[in-house]
Amino acid sequence: MSELLIPFEYDYMLRAMGISALVGAVAGLLSCYVVLKGWSLMGDALSHAIVPGVVLAWLGGIPFAVGAFASGLLAALAMAGLRGRTPIREDAVIGVVFTGFFGLGLFLLSLFPSNVRLQTIIFGNVLGIADADIIQMAIIAGVVALVLAIRGRDLMLSLFDPVQLVAAGGSPGRMRVLLLMLLAATAVAGLQAVGAVLVIGMLVTPGATAYLLADRFGRMAAIATVIGTTTGLAGAYASYFLDGSTGGSIVALQAAIFVVVLVFAPKHGIRATRRATAAAVAEGAA
Repeated sequence: MSELLIPFEYDYMLRAMGISALVGAVAGLLSCYVVLKGWSLMGDALSHAIVPGVVLAWLGGIPFAVGAFASGLLAALAMAGLRGRTPIREDAVIGVVFTGFFGLGLFLLSLFPSNVRLQTIIFGNVLGIADADIIQMAIIAGVVALVLAIRGRDLMLSLFDPVQLVAAGGSPGRMRVLLLMLLAATAVAGLQAVGAVLVIGMLVTPGATAYLLADRFGRMAAIATVIGTTTGLAGAYASYFLDGSTGGSIVALQAAIFVVVLVFAPKHGIRATRRATAAAVAEGAA
């Protein structure tokens, strides 16, 4: 038991577990909107599009979060602007924009060698996070959670009933841009925790898992938030004993939970679906 408590004796582990749980909670909540909107690829795009912003922020001597958010927001607006102005499919537009931004980031890193390590951007380094970065991430997470609490209903209407949203005086286009901004902000918050590559897992897997367990959005959001929080905490904790990547541990744990739920979910799991199909076939034969 004393060995299991060792991680709680180190400040860097307490910071890592706390910030991983916080980012996991916010990303888990937002993942419900991402899954229902069908924007998994969009989250992947924004997580890569923030790379040039990080490099430019270092060159300009400003906080990384500012440059990363500006870059992610610019990419989001570019994808939103091109969506209705070109006959190209949306997935192709997303692919072009995010690879273009990611390539630009790699190009800038090669031109201006800095203390910004590519590995840190791609895979994160939550164990070495500074106090200033913790404050920035906490502010971002708090703002995202506050916006979802205030405008969550309008976002839901934009997903399921945009006509009612317009009748109520809302704008589906504005809600789309708002969701893009929240995705960009969450990608920035997750950059230090799990990196640009793995943040997509935190933005999709909790919502996908909760989708298999719930038929109402409120319950789905609660389940996804709990999954994001607990896997963030448990993944960071386990990484101490496994001596492996913290971000990798978090996302791998989320994926493992998804696989279990996919198979054993009482209503939408593979086993339940097979039983329902077999019962329907037997009833039809009778």
